[in-house]
Amino acid sequence: MALMNNAHDTGDTRRVVVGLSGGVDSAVATALLKQEGFDVHAVSFQLWQAPFVETNDATAGARDVAAALEVPFEVVDLREQFRQEVVAGFVDDYAKGITPNPCIHCNPRLKFAALIEVADRLHAWWIATGHYARLECRADDPVRLLKARSLRRDQSYVLYRLTQAQLARLKLPLGEVRDKESIRALASDLQLPGAQQRDSQDLCFLNGGDYRVLLEHLRPDSLRPGPIRDTGGKELGQHQGLPRYTIGQRSGLGIATGERLYVIDLWTEDNTLIVGPAEALLCTECLVSDLTFIAGTPPAAAFTAEAKIRYRAPLTPVHVSLDSAHSAGVRFSIPQRGITPGQSLVLYHGDAVLGGGVIMPSRELLNTENAL
Repeated sequence: MALMNNAHDTGDTRRVVVGLSGGVDSAVATALLKQEGFDVHAVSFQLWQAPFVETNDATAGARDVAAALEVPFEVVDLREQFRQEVVAGFVDDYAKGITPNPCIHCNPRLKFAALIEVADRLHAWWIATGHYARLECRADDPVRLLKARSLRRDQSYVLYRLTQAQLARLKLPLGEVRDKESIRALASDLQLPGAQQRDSQDLCFLNGGDYRVLLEHLRPDSLRPGPIRDTGGKELGQHQGLPRYTIGQRSGLGIATGERLYVIDLWTEDNTLIVGPAEALLCTECLVSDLTFIAGTPPAAAFTAEAKIRYRAPLTPVHVSLDSAHSAGVRFSIPQRGITPGQSLVLYHGDAVLGGGVIMPSRELLNTENAL
């Protein structure tokens, strides 16, 4: 690939900078790169954490792994950048009535960008992480981002915003691995620290804490009580602040009507929580903004694909109609339950990630018959 060949002149193609979190995945990725004969340098990021949670020094675990593998190690302090670029956006999004996915935006803007900065400083061409996904390079074609061999572990969804410049220098050693058990077995064989450590499902800056407490600290104005109304406008009770609720939520509403009601929408304009029956959660379409495509451009002005509306959602066939270079209407072949503004809709063609964007708030989501 032309981009890669030009850049190789300024970087050592046998040297790689790997993001080391202290978890088993990044540890094994680091070990595999060393086994392949790469000159491996490990980096751990010091990130901002909420003041009310127990401090989790992930860099200590990463340092232990680097020592066990005998690779150079350094810590890069990203706390202030992380606070400004990730945490501030996270609480602002909740205040706007949408449910953010901060990891998706942190990857290209902060972590992968920082890995490349370190690689450039060390005259290394490659960067690497422990994500489960694959890459494919063909001659002068754009790099393709593919699902991992292990579909249960696949993380291509959270990487869809990476740029061609980042993908061209990226190695993903775990993309061909077919199960987590083999990763743990390899970590045990290599006597790596944390080989049996459980996977973390928490936001790194909350360390298991409640995001609502973070909002109380940083955006208390967003937690104003207001009315709960049904889809016909009837007031049923009072909510305790819109950011405390999410689309599809049923428990914790504090209302008794004799029927099962779910959160259908959050109207920040008049601080109203809209609830309704389960069928009101079904949508045949949504609007997507902030679109980005792996190849740099969309396949066409209108095209068919498969889409995920959240990380663990199944793929579903869709028809995409671009409204502009960065926004589109997406129609689902099968109605989807609980489409959540702020989450990413990621588009696939077979194993390849085409791109994706952020689901926009829209009152039209209440009406599954509306045309785009």
